[in-house]
Amino acid sequence: MKAVILAAGRGSRLAPFTDDRPKCLIEVDGRTLLDRQVTALRRAGARSVGVITGWRAEGFAHLPLTRWHNPRWADTTMVDTLVRAEAWLTCDTTLVSYGDIVYAAADASALAALDAPIAVAYDPRWRTLWERRFTDPLADAETFAVDSGGRLTEIGGRPSRLEDVTGQYVGLLRFTPEGWREVRRVLATEPAAAHMTDLLARVVRAGRLPVATVPLRHPWFEFDHVYDLALGRPVVAALDALETDGHVPGGAA
Repeated sequence: MKAVILAAGRGSRLAPFTDDRPKCLIEVDGRTLLDRQVTALRRAGARSVGVITGWRAEGFAHLPLTRWHNPRWADTTMVDTLVRAEAWLTCDTTLVSYGDIVYAAADASALAALDAPIAVAYDPRWRTLWERRFTDPLADAETFAVDSGGRLTEIGGRPSRLEDVTGQYVGLLRFTPEGWREVRRVLATEPAAAHMTDLLARVVRAGRLPVATVPLRHPWFEFDHVYDLALGRPVVAALDALETDGHVPGGAA
């Protein structure tokens, strides 16, 4: 298994911290987000980890990671960025991580273990986190629904009620080569996907392959705004403790 980290974006909402680096190279409590991601992905079983660059790509030059570059990062989508790693996606099961999130190795491992061509991780306790980060959680939330077998049935829409949202997609997913071939079929028959959730929604609507889901059991966090640097520190501390001794402190999530 391989793993790819998507790190092409500008991260303007985290300025000035991203003026000279991509989001994943920001440090939180002494370690970059990238270091935390690589550690979790390797512990989940990824034998090789690569990063797809864009903004400030030179920041990755000294790191022992496979690199691809999206030269059009400023005017293309995250899906276009992911396609740069197609050499891996067509040949190996590949975990894909957004570059601005932190998560537990155990949750990445649970995602990797799912027996499905496409799988995504989600947060069933999302509302607590969204209420901490946003004045109006509904303004940032997207629809997310699964059936009784844990298969994704809806993603990426605009919900009208909090009660209608089963969970939130977190930016951690996995493709087998079969799953990636289905992605390519979808991309070939419809215009370019605006977002990753748009792509996943199209795969669900096509109905040829199921998209499996796994709920996160441990803390996670997305660093997207300047205020997230303070809000995310308790989560980082919880993940550090989990990495050290396998224990998640109560109330940290």
